[in-house]
Order: sequence, then C-alpha cells, then structure tokens
Amino acid sequence: LRAQEYPNRPIKIVIPYPPGGPSDIVGRLLGQALSESLGKSVFIESKPGAAANIGMQYVARSNPDGYTLLLVSSNLVINPNLYSNLGYDVIKDFAPIIMPVGSPNLIVVHPSFPAKNVQEFLALIKASPGKNDFASPGGGSGPHLSAELLKLKLNLNMQHIPFNGGGPAVQAVLGNQVPIGFSTLPPAIAQVKSGKLVGIAFTSSSRSTVLPDIPTLVESGIPEVEGETLQFIVAPAGTPSVIIQKLNLEFNKALSNPELQAKLINAGFFVYNNSPEQVAQKIRLELDKWGAVIKAGKIKPD
Repeated sequence: LRAQEYPNRPIKIVIPYPPGGPSDIVGRLLGQALSESLGKSVFIESKPGAAANIGMQYVARSNPDGYTLLLVSSNLVINPNLYSNLGYDVIKDFAPIIMPVGSPNLIVVHPSFPAKNVQEFLALIKASPGKNDFASPGGGSGPHLSAELLKLKLNLNMQHIPFNGGGPAVQAVLGNQVPIGFSTLPPAIAQVKSGKLVGIAFTSSSRSTVLPDIPTLVESGIPEVEGETLQFIVAPAGTPSVIIQKLNLEFNKALSNPELQAKLINAGFFVYNNSPEQVAQKIRLELDKWGAVIKAGKIKPD
C-alpha cells in the first residue's frame, strides 16, 4: 500500500456515545477538517451503549484498512480495569493515532448549595459524611473517577449517582435533584457562565481559559488529584503504519489551525499535538493510574 493512494473512499469515525456529547463535538470538527484536507468525505457514526464498549468492540473487529476509526474518551483507559470480558484488548487491538484534546473535569454545585469554594466544599462534605450525593456522566466515566480519586486522597464520603451522559448529569444539578456534579467542561460551560451553576474547582493540572476564575484543586492545596477526560483517536490494530502516520500528520495539521483551535478551546477543551508513540505511552500511564483508583475504591460498573 502506498500512502498517496489513501484514502480513495469515505472514512468513517465511530463514536461510542450518543450524539451531542463532547466526543461528538470533537469528531465533527476534526472530521470536517480531515475531509477538507484529504478531499474525501469523513462521516461520523454513533454506536452508543454499554459504557462505550459496543463501539469499541465494533472498531476492534473492523478491517484494519484506515477507513474505520474510533474516537473515544477516557473509557479507553478506564474500562479494561472496570469490566471483565470486554471482547477487545486496548493494547493489542488498537493502533493509536492521536490524542487531539482533553477536557478538564469540573466540580459544579447548584447555587443553593451552601459551599461556594474548595475550602467550604471540603469542610461541608467532611462535616456530613455520606449525606452528600454527586452526579456524574456514568459509572467509570472520567469525571466519576476524578471524584473517586478525590474521595480516596482526602478520605471523603459522598454517594455517587450515575447518569447516562454529561448532559443528563448537568441537568440533574441544574434542577437540584443532585446538588453536586462532577462533569467534563463542555456540557457545563454555559451554565457556569450564566450563574445557573457554581464552578468550585478543576481537577486538571491547569485552569481553563474559558472559565479563568475557577481554580484547580492543585492550586487549592490538594496535590495528586489531577484528572482529565481525554479524547483518543485509534484505528484497528494492524492498520498499516503509513496510514497511521498520514492520519496523525493530518490531525495535527488541523489542530494547529487557529480557527479550529479557538472552536475547541471555546467548547471547553485543551488542544494537544502528539505522535502515535506518545499516545501509546499515555494510554499505558492512564491505564495504570485509573486501574489503581478502581482497585483502591473497589469501584464496580453500574
């Protein structure tokens, strides 16, 4: 196979979540950029269900020809430690292409919640162990595990209420059915900006330029609790390396475009440039990190 012959037909990006979520936003923006630069149509196919496992299994078993790609969030590095019998092996069945973006996980509360900053928040949780519930986009999601990591580090007792996606979790906090939410940034930005939700802290290592007044937990004196919901683009293992390198080059080119960068940043993402080798290394690090949290927290899937 020669790189210049690829692609000669449409490319499909499978997203293992319902439409409208953070991965969908990234997939559509990058798919459009890829389509323009390669001159071939790139389309998005949603294959939601079973905590992203249905879509991941589908791509793992697809033809390794560069025409079926997977865009998946941190489920890629969390699920292997959470589920048995996945039907795929993250290391053996996927070829990393790029980690285009990450999204800081954010602690949000309903405006009626008595705590408005990190210190008040932690004091309140500690004063009433087991009395406070928090919403997340689902068991084993990036925001859920960020909450579990914080609970382990500070010995907090909060009850997890899983929802089916970031949107429903944010809605539950907006409606004050659950006073606290651990969310990725994209579904929460508009609500925090409008004052309908209060942002307490980011779990990422740096602040977001979109909500610059919200501190990180690290800045608030709580080290080693970084958690970001990352987005990965991978192909089925066995995809020729010339195709992997070409796609990596095209995606990096798209991510260097100031206009696309601005769209992603404003939607709540950090934008990254990296090589397939760097992504493979990051996947292994994240597998170990969240595996330890799942084990220590005795976390079971919903």
